[in-house]
Amino acid sequence: MSQSALPNGTSNGAPIQPSSKGNAATPKLNSQDMEMGNLPGNDASPAEPDIMQIARLGDIPAMEKLFESSDFDATYTDSEGITPLHWSAINNQYSMCKFLIEKGADINKKGGESIATPLQWAAQRSNYYTVNLLLQHGADPLITDAQGYNTLHISTFSGNALLVVLLLHQGIPVDVADAYGHTSLMWAAYKGFPQCVDLFLRWGASVHATDEQGFTALHWALVKGSPQCILKLIEYGADRFAKTDTGKTPAITAKDLNTTGPWHRALRECGYDEDGHAAVPWWPGSSFFLKDKRGFMNKFLFLLPTVLLWIELTILSHFPIFISVFLALLVGFGFQWITNQILEYAPPDMRHLHKTPWLAGIFAASLFLVGVQWLLVVLPATYPTHPLLNLLFVTWYGLTAYFYAVCMVFDPGFVPKLNGIAEQKAVIDELLSLWKFDESNFCVTCMIRTPLRSKHCRRCQRCVAKHDHHCPWVNNCVGVNNHRHFFLYLINLIFGVSSFDWLLYYYFSELPQTASTECLVLSESLCRVLNSDPYTLLVGIWAAAQLTWVSMLIFVQFVQVARAMTTYENMYGIQDGSASSLISAFTSTGAPLNPDHPDAAAPPSAAADPLGTGRGGHAHKHRGCLQQWGRLLGVDTFIETATGRGAATAKKMRKKKNPYSKGYLQNCRDFWCDPAPIFGRRETGDAMLGGQRINYTEIYESPAAMNMGLGRRRGGYETVASEEV
Repeated sequence: MSQSALPNGTSNGAPIQPSSKGNAATPKLNSQDMEMGNLPGNDASPAEPDIMQIARLGDIPAMEKLFESSDFDATYTDSEGITPLHWSAINNQYSMCKFLIEKGADINKKGGESIATPLQWAAQRSNYYTVNLLLQHGADPLITDAQGYNTLHISTFSGNALLVVLLLHQGIPVDVADAYGHTSLMWAAYKGFPQCVDLFLRWGASVHATDEQGFTALHWALVKGSPQCILKLIEYGADRFAKTDTGKTPAITAKDLNTTGPWHRALRECGYDEDGHAAVPWWPGSSFFLKDKRGFMNKFLFLLPTVLLWIELTILSHFPIFISVFLALLVGFGFQWITNQILEYAPPDMRHLHKTPWLAGIFAASLFLVGVQWLLVVLPATYPTHPLLNLLFVTWYGLTAYFYAVCMVFDPGFVPKLNGIAEQKAVIDELLSLWKFDESNFCVTCMIRTPLRSKHCRRCQRCVAKHDHHCPWVNNCVGVNNHRHFFLYLINLIFGVSSFDWLLYYYFSELPQTASTECLVLSESLCRVLNSDPYTLLVGIWAAAQLTWVSMLIFVQFVQVARAMTTYENMYGIQDGSASSLISAFTSTGAPLNPDHPDAAAPPSAAADPLGTGRGGHAHKHRGCLQQWGRLLGVDTFIETATGRGAATAKKMRKKKNPYSKGYLQNCRDFWCDPAPIFGRRETGDAMLGGQRINYTEIYESPAAMNMGLGRRRGGYETVASEEV
C-alpha cells in the first residue's frame, strides 16, 4: 500500500498518534505536560492564581476560593480556547468536572490546537466515568475536532471496549465517518483491536463501507496484519475481492505490506483457499459436510474415537507385540491425518481437537466398548457365580452414562441475555451510578451485568453462573446447573471401573488354564491371562487407566466443595464480588467512599487497560504439549490444590476470609442437600448458600458488600458468615 493511500496525517503505515500536533484526540500539550504539571503559566509569579493547575489537580476548595476572590469563573477560556473543564476532564477529576458544570462551564467548548471539546479530551484518556458525566449533562458526542474525528473515533484509537460500549449506547451511528471517510470499524481494524472489531460488527457496522480512497475495513486490517481482526471481518462477510480506487484487492494489499501470512491463515480458517475462493473438500460426501459444517464436525469427531479405539485395541490384542505396536502407531497417525484434513475445513473455533467433541468422544467410546464387552463376554461368564457384582456394575455403569450425558446436554447455567439495547443501556447506567462499570461487572461479549461468581467462557461464548471450569471431556461448561451432576458422574465412574475390574478378576480366574504361557518379559501366569483373552484384558486396562485422572479430579472437587469455592476460584483467587474493588479502591487511599466528596479518590480510568480486559484477568501463555495435556487431565489443578500453592490457599489469600463459606459441614450440606432434582433439570441458577436458596444468575453483591449495605439484594440473598469449622 503506498504512502499516499494512507489516511491524512499518516505515513509509513503509522496512524495519527494521539500525541501528534493537531490530532483531535489530544490537546495541545503532550502527556508529560499533563501528568507532571508543566502547564502554561508555571513561570508566572507564585501569587498569580493558576486556574488551569487547580482544575487539573481537582482542588475544589481552591477553585471555590478563586471564584469568590477574583474575576475567574467556570467559563474562563485561555488564548487557545481551553477551559478548566478541559483539564479536569482529561485528568479524570470527576468531582471537579461536576463542580464546573454546576457553575456554568460551557460543556461543548472547543479548544486547543486540536479544537476539541472536554468530552473528547476525556475520551482520549478513556476516562469513561467522566465521559458519562459529560454526556449526562448534554455533551455532544458527534461534534468533530479539527481533524474531523468525533468522540467515538477518538475512543477507538485507545481500543477500550468499555468506553466504546458506553458511547454506542448513546445512539451514535456506528458507521459515522471522519473527515476522510474512515469509520470506527476501519480504525479498530487498522489499530489491531479484535475485541473492538467484534463489538462494532455485532453492533451492525458495515464491512462494505469504504473511505474516500476506496479502502474497506479489511484493507485496513491488513496493514498491521492482526489475524483476529482479519478473521472477524471475513466471518462477517467482508468482500475478499474489493478493490480500492487504485485497483488494489486485499490480497495485493497483504502482499505489499508483508502480511500474507495472517491473510492466508484467516482465509483458511474461514473455509477459503489462498486466492479467496471457497475451498471444496476433496473427500467423497463432502457436500453433506458443506451443508452444515458445525453439525458434521460435532457428530464426526464425537463418533470417530469409537472406531479408532476399537481398531487400536483389536490390533494390540491380535498381533505380536512388536508388530501390533507398529500397526497401532500407524493407524493412530493415519486417523490423525484424516482428522487434520477435516479440521482444515472446520469453523474457525473448531480448528483444534481440544475445542471439539473429540475428547468427549474418547470417553464415550471407552464407555461404549466397556459396556459391549461386559454384555457379550463378561456377563455370561460371571453372572452364574457373581450376580450381585454384575448388578452393582450395571447400576454404576448406567448412572455413569446418565450423568455423563446430562453434563454434556444440560444448560450449565448460562446467564440470560438482555432483551434489546434499551435494557442494556439501563444496566450500563446502573453500573455507572454504582461505580462498577468495569470488566469484572460487565461482559462486553454478552452485553450483561456479570453476576457474582460467574465467568465468560470463550468456548461456549456465554457467561456461566457460578462457573467451575470448562470440561473438554464432556464438551460443556461445569456451572451451577450441572456441577452436582458432574460430581456424581465422577463418583459413579470410580465405582463402575472398580467393579468392572473386579469382575474381570473373577472372569480370568475362572477361564480354563489352557492358554499358552509363552510371551515376552511377563511371567508365565501373566502370560496365560494375556493369551487367554487379550482383547478383554486390554479393555480392562484401558478402563482402569481412567482412574488416574478421575481420582485427581475428584480429590480436587471434594476439597473445593468443602471450601465452598470453584475450580476457577481455587486456581486464580476468590473474587469478593463487584464491591470489593470499589472498597479497596477507596479505603486503600484513606479516601471516603462517596466519590462526589472533594477529597475522594479519582474514579477508575481505563487508560492503563485499553482493551478493558486486563484487570482481574489471567493471561494464558502458550503451553507446550505436556502442559496442555496436564491441564486437560486436571494435573495442574491437582498439584496446586494438594501442595497448597493454589491462589485461593496462598498466604495472601488466607488472610482474607472466604465470603462464600459457612463452614465445611454447611458447605457440603449446601451442595449435596440442595432440593433441586438430581434426575432432571434444575431452574437455571438455583442453588443453596448458607442454607438459603439463591439464584446465581441474579446475585451481584458479595456477602461483604451486603453486610456493609453497599448494594441491593435480589433473590432473597442477604448475608453469609465466613467462619470455617
